[in-house]
Amino acid sequence: MNRRNVLKSAVAAAGAAALVRPALPQASSGGGRLKQSVCYWTYQKWYPDLGEFCKEAARIGLKGIDLVTPDQYATVKAHGLVPAMTSGSGPNTIPIGLNRLENHDKVLESLRSDINAASNAGVPNVITFSGNRKGMPDAEGLANCAIGLNKIKGFAEEKNVTINLELLNSKVNHKDYMADHTVWGVELMKRVNSPRVKLLYDIYHMQIMEGDLIRTIRENIAYIGHFHTGGNPGRHELDDSQEVNWRGVALAIAALNFQDYVAHEIIPVKTAPIASLEAAYQICNV
Repeated sequence: MNRRNVLKSAVAAAGAAALVRPALPQASSGGGRLKQSVCYWTYQKWYPDLGEFCKEAARIGLKGIDLVTPDQYATVKAHGLVPAMTSGSGPNTIPIGLNRLENHDKVLESLRSDINAASNAGVPNVITFSGNRKGMPDAEGLANCAIGLNKIKGFAEEKNVTINLELLNSKVNHKDYMADHTVWGVELMKRVNSPRVKLLYDIYHMQIMEGDLIRTIRENIAYIGHFHTGGNPGRHELDDSQEVNWRGVALAIAALNFQDYVAHEIIPVKTAPIASLEAAYQICNV
C-alpha cells in the first residue's frame, strides 16, 4: 500500500469529510521492522487527555510515545506503550544547551534528573541540545558540548539510558541553533565515544538543512539513536504534498537493522489528526 492509496482510502472511508477518521484496517501485531512512536505535543491540542491518545496510538500499532515527562510515564505504560523519549526539562532546552561552559552545571543537573527518572521507569532515552550560537564559532561550541557530554556519559552508561542530542534546522524553525548539520553532530559523537550518547536525527530538520537523507543515514547510523519524522515543508502530513519519499527512507532505516524508535512528529492540517497518524504508520510499516 503506497501513500497515495492510503490517503485515497482515508478520503473514501470518510465519505467526503476530510475531518472524519477513515476506516483503515487494523494494524498487524508485528508492525514491520521499525518500532514506531509519536510525539505527543503535536497531538495534544486534539487529545489533551494523554490516556485517550495512548489508546489510539496502541490501536494503530505504535510502540511508544515521545517527548513525555516523568509524571506521564505511568499513563503511557498503562496502555502497553513505552515512553520512548523523555521531554527535556529546563534549563536543558533548545536555545541554552551545552555549547557554553557556563551552562554546564545547570544543564547537566537537569540531565541527571531526567536520566534518573528514566532509569527508574525503564525509559530508554532522554533528550538534550547544543544551544544557539549567539556568535560562537561552531568549533568552539562543539568542543564545549564534548566536554559536557563526556562529564555525564558515565552516569548515562551506569543507568542504561541513552542521551540523544537533537539535530535541528537553523533555517526555518530554530534560527541560530548550532547542531544543524549531521557532520557537526557526528564529530561530536566521535569525541564522546559512548554507546549511551547518540544523535536524534530529525529527518524533517535535516531535509531542510542538507537533504541526501538515505546516504547520510546509512553512513552515520552508528551515531544515531533515534529518528523523528515530519513532512517538509511545514512538518505536516507524510503525503504527496511534500518532498520526502518516506517509504524509501523507512526501508533504508529498516535495512540497517535499527533497533530504537522512529517517532512521528507531524502537525496535521489536511486530514483528521488521527487519520494522519494512521497514514504515517502505514507508510513506515515496512
